[in-house]
Amino acid sequence: MDKEMSSFVAMGLMFLANIAIIFARSKLKGIPRFIVSTFAFLLLIPSLLLILVVLL
Repeated sequence: MDKEMSSFVAMGLMFLANIAIIFARSKLKGIPRFIVSTFAFLLLIPSLLLILVVLL
């Protein structure tokens, strides 16, 4: 995977994480909110790794 595609995938993952956090905070309460927020955080980990690939 070349660096351009890596950056696009990383941006897409960050966008999905952002939408998930907005949805969790505005619509959910309790355990589902925690699960969606955790999922959003887990989306940021591969995004960070892909950004590091692009930068290095």
